[in-house]
Amino acid sequence: MREVLEAALRAEERGEPAALVTVVATEGSTPQKAGAKMVVYPDGRIVGTIGGGCVESEMVLRARQTIESRRAQLAAYDLTPEQAGEDGLVCGGRMQVFIEPLEGSPTLCLFGAGHVAQPLAHLAKVAGFRVEVADDRMKFANRERFPEADLVIVEEFKQAAAQMTLGANSYAVVVTRGHRGDADALEAVLGRGLRYVGLLGSKPKLVHIAAALEERGLPAERLAEIRCPLGLEIGAQSPEEIAVSILAEMIAVRRGVEPGRIGPMKMELP
Repeated sequence: MREVLEAALRAEERGEPAALVTVVATEGSTPQKAGAKMVVYPDGRIVGTIGGGCVESEMVLRARQTIESRRAQLAAYDLTPEQAGEDGLVCGGRMQVFIEPLEGSPTLCLFGAGHVAQPLAHLAKVAGFRVEVADDRMKFANRERFPEADLVIVEEFKQAAAQMTLGANSYAVVVTRGHRGDADALEAVLGRGLRYVGLLGSKPKLVHIAAALEERGLPAERLAEIRCPLGLEIGAQSPEEIAVSILAEMIAVRRGVEPGRIGPMKMELP
């Protein structure tokens, strides 16, 4: 058990994609009882076991699907005596298994430290994101304005990007003061496998910046990564409301919810 928990913790700390598989209930004779765990990686490697055989193979497959979709699932498996016999097991019962993705804390990389960036950094931190902020103006990128940020950088955006956490569990939001800064920041992050790349602005602005990036040699498939306009349509007007809109979209992406499917929140009352 300790080996499994340590593997899960390492995956969380490194932001390494993995899934934790836990047997939550059993009926009849099963190879493992409630509490058995294993960690599954995208390539099918496992740490720990929930009993081997066909049930484990099925749950490894489902775990890899969970890693891909980033959505937890509760799975049931009926182990018949015939199946158990084929795997060399003497059992036959039912197992319920909970599979949850492990990703670690996501990182918001803010390019630009203006009026929208400030409330967005605060809200993202409250929502569980690491926050890194970059701007080429010291009077904007400083600890007084961003006291909760994990990293504050005063550099040109391309140089700042080299110091930021840009990976599979990172969310880049580009809110610089001008088109040149936007283009520089986007050039630095596109094509690096980020979870989310958003540009604050209108469709015409995106067309203009995309044309400039094409002239720099960026291929169309990279430009397609840009979300613009970014945020969910909630009628936001103030910087704080715009920050809420952007964060809501980031959370939807984090939880595997397509923005087009977003409706009233579903809550289970006690």
